[in-house]
Amino acid sequence: MGPLRGDARIVGFSDIVDGTRIAAGGLSDFATGLVNPSVRLGVTGLSRAGKTVFITALVNALLKGGRFPAFEALSGGRITRCYLEPQPDDTLPRFAFETHVKALSGEARHWPESTSRISQLRITAEYTPVGFLARNLGSGRIHIDIVDYPGEWLLDLPLMRMSYAEWSATTVAASRVAPRLAHAGEWHALLSSLDHVRAADEQDAISSAEVFTAYLARCRKDDVSLSTLPPGRFLMPGDYKGSPLLAFAPLDVSPGTVFTKGSLGALMERRYQAYVSTIVKPFFYGHFARLDRQIVLVDALTALNAGTSAVNDLQHALADILTCFRQGSNSILSNLFGRRIDRVLFAATKADLLHHTSHDRLENILKVIVADAMTRAEYSGADIEVAALAAIRATREASVKQKGETLECIVGTPLNGEALGATHFDGATEAAIFPGDLPSDPEKALNGSLEGSLKFVRFRPPLPKDGAWPHIRLDRAMEFLLGDRFQ
Repeated sequence: MGPLRGDARIVGFSDIVDGTRIAAGGLSDFATGLVNPSVRLGVTGLSRAGKTVFITALVNALLKGGRFPAFEALSGGRITRCYLEPQPDDTLPRFAFETHVKALSGEARHWPESTSRISQLRITAEYTPVGFLARNLGSGRIHIDIVDYPGEWLLDLPLMRMSYAEWSATTVAASRVAPRLAHAGEWHALLSSLDHVRAADEQDAISSAEVFTAYLARCRKDDVSLSTLPPGRFLMPGDYKGSPLLAFAPLDVSPGTVFTKGSLGALMERRYQAYVSTIVKPFFYGHFARLDRQIVLVDALTALNAGTSAVNDLQHALADILTCFRQGSNSILSNLFGRRIDRVLFAATKADLLHHTSHDRLENILKVIVADAMTRAEYSGADIEVAALAAIRATREASVKQKGETLECIVGTPLNGEALGATHFDGATEAAIFPGDLPSDPEKALNGSLEGSLKFVRFRPPLPKDGAWPHIRLDRAMEFLLGDRFQ
């Protein structure tokens, strides 16, 4: 499914109002930042990319003084103290840091629940500035406001420029092409029985939404691993579960269809518009448009293992994400009238599922994927970097000889219930696993040749050492995202 972008619109009253909302947020942030310098770091990624683990490991490492050699301000001793502060935004839930640390610790440790709603956490760092003016005029303190939100919500943002009829036509057309077609049978059967001119019926709307959501869920499973599946709240409803705001679905109509009053099409259109105005726009203008820096976590390994369709869909999703960002360098004017994201890091997660010889290869593969996304999005403005990382490293490495051949393996404790071929794991026994190698030529990874060839299981979280968890390249990510803020 291609990027969900509507046609260009003439600037109207709603565009002026939306611009005013961005400016109001920028003025408020600018005034606050004069007294208390801060940086708003957005953390997002599609389902199961590791957002919760990333934030928990990052904040814990800052609080405990974890080993971050590439993060110069911390490794060089200029960051003297980090501590959590009360929630700065009373309208946002607090990221449950302490709960997640507890889940990842002790004998009963387990991976925490995935992100299902937006949340925020403020950590303050005291540091020694580098320059003369900064040492004498700066406060030597900065607030880092981490905003965590599901990537599925981000893929809703193009809906702000699409009518219900346009979205319906695009979504239905995509469902008639492989691999979506194989999972859309039940929804297509229902769709064929619905006519947009028939009288509006609540049960038609509810049943359509339920069957459409089930179709989206099937498209997200690991063996399919599609990424572009809006509306995001259908799979992650949060507080809107059961709400009429989610009781709509696409109809089989042309992009320019006009719906008659009292019809099923008019009801679906009204619900769609309410979804955009009540859920999508407040998220964008209240939170997303106020970010300074952004990291997008990407589960590239699952997409590579699922095949060409999953990789192509991931490319489209990242292009849609780039299109949504307010990118560019910042100035006094942008600080006053709405900040822009000036650094974006795309991070391929779960690098600990590969031997270190494949880490650079995974990074290079993501670079190709992102380069394509940048072209599709007609990108310009922000500094973009790519990294392969594991916020918490659950494996170590070992060489295993088998039939005269030396295999570079990873070693860890697979979770109870995980299986690899005929082998089933009990959650207590360590295992050495050869995950497979990524090709040195990144283009070869995108042609589907890796489909089913990589062997992955989920491992039990490791115990922290000296209060912090082992990681892969988390310090490099921090240096790119925040290093310049500690000058």
